[in-house]
Amino acid sequence: MKFSKNLALLLLVFSVYWSYRALMPQYGGDADKAPQTFATDRALEHVKNISKEPHAVGFPGHGKVKSYIISQLNKLGLETTTQEGYTAGDWANLSKATNILAKIKGSGNGKALLLLTHYDSSPHSSLGASDAGSGVATILEGVRAFLSENKTPKNDIIILFSDAEELGLNGADLFVNKHPWARDVGLVLNFEARGSGGPSYMLIETNQGNARLIEEFTKASPKYPVANSLAYSIYKMLPNDTDLTVFREDGDIEGFNFAFIDDHFDYHTVLDNYERLNRNTLAHQGSYLMPLLAHFSESDLDQLKADSDYIYFNLPFFRLISYPFSWIWPMLIAAVLIFLFLLGYGLKHQKINFIDIGKGFIPALFSLIINGILGYFAWSMITWWYGEFNDMLHGFTYNGHLYIVVYAMFSIAVCFWVYHKFRKIKTANLLVAPIFLWLIICILVGMYLKGASFFVVPLFGTLAALMVLINQDKPNPLLLVFLALPAIFIHAPFVKMFPVGLGLKMMVAATVFTTLLFFLALPFLGQLKNKERFAYVFLFLFFAFGISAHINSRFSAEKPKPSSLLYVYNADNDSAVWATYDKSLIDWNAQFLGEGKRKVDSGDYNALASKYGTGFRMVKEAPKKDIPAPWIDTLLDTIIGNERILELCVTPKRKVNRLEVFTNDIQLNAVKVNSIILSDSFLANRKQRLVTHYISNNDYTELELSFPKDKELELTFYESSNDLLSHKDFTIPPRPDYSIPMPFVLNDAILVTKTLRFD
Repeated sequence: MKFSKNLALLLLVFSVYWSYRALMPQYGGDADKAPQTFATDRALEHVKNISKEPHAVGFPGHGKVKSYIISQLNKLGLETTTQEGYTAGDWANLSKATNILAKIKGSGNGKALLLLTHYDSSPHSSLGASDAGSGVATILEGVRAFLSENKTPKNDIIILFSDAEELGLNGADLFVNKHPWARDVGLVLNFEARGSGGPSYMLIETNQGNARLIEEFTKASPKYPVANSLAYSIYKMLPNDTDLTVFREDGDIEGFNFAFIDDHFDYHTVLDNYERLNRNTLAHQGSYLMPLLAHFSESDLDQLKADSDYIYFNLPFFRLISYPFSWIWPMLIAAVLIFLFLLGYGLKHQKINFIDIGKGFIPALFSLIINGILGYFAWSMITWWYGEFNDMLHGFTYNGHLYIVVYAMFSIAVCFWVYHKFRKIKTANLLVAPIFLWLIICILVGMYLKGASFFVVPLFGTLAALMVLINQDKPNPLLLVFLALPAIFIHAPFVKMFPVGLGLKMMVAATVFTTLLFFLALPFLGQLKNKERFAYVFLFLFFAFGISAHINSRFSAEKPKPSSLLYVYNADNDSAVWATYDKSLIDWNAQFLGEGKRKVDSGDYNALASKYGTGFRMVKEAPKKDIPAPWIDTLLDTIIGNERILELCVTPKRKVNRLEVFTNDIQLNAVKVNSIILSDSFLANRKQRLVTHYISNNDYTELELSFPKDKELELTFYESSNDLLSHKDFTIPPRPDYSIPMPFVLNDAILVTKTLRFD
């Protein structure tokens, strides 16, 4: 029996490892693969060529990447076209996007399959290897392999490399609303990234049910699907911002997103480079594309809409498992009835008793509460101890994976220690409380978060284990571990997924899932003697990984600290300041924001457009430089009825990248920017920001505004260029190698502000 327990324990540990290992293919050099197959090495060559320099809209590298993609499509024998035009999207982010398009003509007359990714990088320092050079490379290599088969597909295959996704989904908006091919699209496969590694998650975009999409996805049978309807349900509740969203909202076109989200600290930074792109991850993207391209290029894409939804989840060896939403309550009722039957059976045969069952709630609730509190305050404790982590706006640090392990180890130590205190109670009695808690969770998600209803599936294994414990005094430990395998394969990845996907502030999900998973493995773990010893082992691991996390907490050339510096010139009062978003300065920007700096009060500056609404934290007076403000010409100022009509043209007098316009608190009736109408919903819900123009070729910005004639309008213009470190009038030294430009914000910029009032 001792050998069986040791073997079962090894199987348990291995199954946890395999729950992660089985998510992705393992990369190996494959440049010599047959031409008809996807080769990661061939795709990597595209990534290397695309990610040599930042290529955001308006940056010099943008045109180079565009030319490279067109040349590669032409090399494949595809006729390539471009689509160019201004759009502002739903968020009033104006840019001139240039989409790249090609088509593989099919033999049928049905809907087309569209392969989608964007080719622009995030302003201003991101090299865009993962986001979304990996998508460009995946499609180019996948299409090459597909064409090598020399067969004509049934459906047209449209290839769209969209532009200005990072600015406001502008390229997708331009295609869906203005390109004639858009009406022919039946399904979209979109390849994205929000990090530089980890498994690629499949997420569905649909206005209706997902049943037909899941059925067809299952038929295509990609080898490594990573998908679950919990993520789908959460995704539908959140404000989503991929190009595919535009296809769904504006074109009622279904699609699949394939996005990897790990190593989030590289996202939108100069670290998003060729070297840091995980090779397994890129291979995973290819493992999705090839079977889906083969399947959907021959399928009837007119029949993908459905009224019903499916529950689905991935499982090693079984790939994707799915069943209808209509099964949710029958399965829950079955689980409750089985639980009540086993409870009655055990009580009747005196295998369990009410007193010990009641005592079993104490360790379950205690461990769940303690670990929940620990996880809830984890990020606050981490940033209190390591204040510089506040400047990592991603919310996920370079040693973030170690922190997940640290808190998981402590959670397991708590569980072992608490259950050691109740070691004299039979495991069958102790197991009733965890099953009861899991049933409550399953009922709640069945009511409020239906996509998570697959949580009941591994619970059936735990119920079977309870039956074994009731009927056998010395159950086979291998059998108990076998019954826990569905729980491990389904739930163990969530311990990592939530803090990786939502930031370390969601460490509570890791600690709670660790505890709940311990409950599901309790039939075996409860049989272990010396639980206190296991508690000390995991406590030791907690300290060991904690020390490792501390050692790896320092910033370095491999793990650089984000930093920021701006020069802000106020043309109205002829004054200038240095500004930063940093909470913790480094020597590089402290030399400009040293003695005499002051914290920025709310209201001092408008919050420039950024992913997280980050504002300036510190400023200090700066010497005035000869930085010209833009020309602002009034082209029209008239009153028609009760409305005042104002037309302005803003022309740069220097090389600039961006113009933001803010207003006072006023209701605008209508606004056009470069002839693009801003939506009524945006105007009704906006705050002070009116528009952000990401400028190409130093273009002008033309504003047409309509507002009540008896109201005063105040316009504040924020014109910026990302050339602070290279401008001839400044002597800003290069950043040290232990620092990088802070992402998500206007950075390394010369900013000029000017205000006009129209009484």
